[in-house]
Amino acid sequence: MSDNIPKMYEKARAAFREVEFWPQERVDEVVAAVGWELQKEETAKELAHLAVSESGIGVYEDKLHKVQNKTRGMMRDMIGQKTCGLVREDKEKGLRIYAKPMGVVANVVPCTNPESTVCCIGLSLLKTRNAMITSPHPRTGKSTYATVEHIRKALRKVGAPEDLAQCLEKGTREGTRELMAGCDFVVATGGAALASVVYEAGKPSQTVSAGNVISIIDSTVDPAETAAKIVKSKCANNSASCSSENGVAIEEAAYDDMIAALQAEGGYLCSTEERERLREYYWADGTTLNRDVIAKPAAWIAEQAKIDVPEGTRFLMVIGIKAGAEDRFSGEKISPVLTVWKWTDFSEMVERMMDMLRFSGIGHSASIHSTIDERLTEMAIKTNVGRINCRMPHAAANSGSWFNGNPTTDTLGGGSWAGNSTSDNINFEHFLNYTWLSEPIPEYIPSDEELFGDYLAKYGRD
Repeated sequence: MSDNIPKMYEKARAAFREVEFWPQERVDEVVAAVGWELQKEETAKELAHLAVSESGIGVYEDKLHKVQNKTRGMMRDMIGQKTCGLVREDKEKGLRIYAKPMGVVANVVPCTNPESTVCCIGLSLLKTRNAMITSPHPRTGKSTYATVEHIRKALRKVGAPEDLAQCLEKGTREGTRELMAGCDFVVATGGAALASVVYEAGKPSQTVSAGNVISIIDSTVDPAETAAKIVKSKCANNSASCSSENGVAIEEAAYDDMIAALQAEGGYLCSTEERERLREYYWADGTTLNRDVIAKPAAWIAEQAKIDVPEGTRFLMVIGIKAGAEDRFSGEKISPVLTVWKWTDFSEMVERMMDMLRFSGIGHSASIHSTIDERLTEMAIKTNVGRINCRMPHAAANSGSWFNGNPTTDTLGGGSWAGNSTSDNINFEHFLNYTWLSEPIPEYIPSDEELFGDYLAKYGRD
């Protein structure tokens, strides 16, 4: 039996109308109820188990940790934030700014994060008085549906309309298209192929970009400490995250020590022959990534590629040859394989990294391990990505963490570089409209000197 999407939309619209003008205190009570329900250990365990068993992707313990921390991180970021009524005022300019919800939002979620994406987007939409209809990935419908059911349970507990959160029982391309066509706004977490489908729907939307994180490492940082951070990130959830490091670019002076430190953390450096076997397994036709490798353990991948690795191997390393399509290892792999590059000129390495990002992952994010501020600044200026994280485990830091200030999310914009409408970490702030109420103020027209003073002093009035 197929989903009755028009009926779901009708119920979502009715629920939205009920809460459209609710005060901030009532909205925050609802958000707290849902956040509490989602982060409870029994809830998180259920959802993590479902996600791993249903998709065959990731690690249960990492999923459990993610559901709880993403939910609590969202709550931290939203505490005290105004999303109802008057949210900003500038008396000098005679302006009052009022926040408004968007309406019924279609939330299209991926199989890599079928539960935590719903937690993040769901809380953001409730904070902004929007209704949500979720479209699950075909592989992980039960996980996403169960997450939405927990949201509905919490809504009922505090007397809020449960139809603020609904979910299609079956995720299909046709159902997703129909859902997007009827809703007021779309948020879709997935790659370029999904983004093109969203844009075809002709609705305002937030889409995201693919990742291909390269981490530049110089000789100013401790190799063992840096390797531990990178491997913590790389191995989390078997690299299911688009924020996991796909490559490390090591300064020549630190190269040998860093490779040894990565090996001490469970890395296995493939020989030239083993690299070729891995390449053939990953891209049998030369271009298309073998979907079977996504978020699978390193030992399993090695076995499939007929590579003998020592017991305890946590990730594989291959030497990078060339940036771009000629070397697929320079792109995103969504699995515990790390491409290794060497450099002597920092600026040249930044340019080489941009070549890799233009091939795969432009707009998403990058990483640097250095204590030289000039290098951090140069990378921030020259690299077309939404986020650069310094001296941190990238996957844990990129979408918000307890140890950095990035907004918590599961949905990362790649900006115009990636065909997205924002390069931000997408959160509640991206699901509001604003009405500017303007009243008259004393007229003041600035003089030529105020507007053009420096120019006129230098070039005159001719």
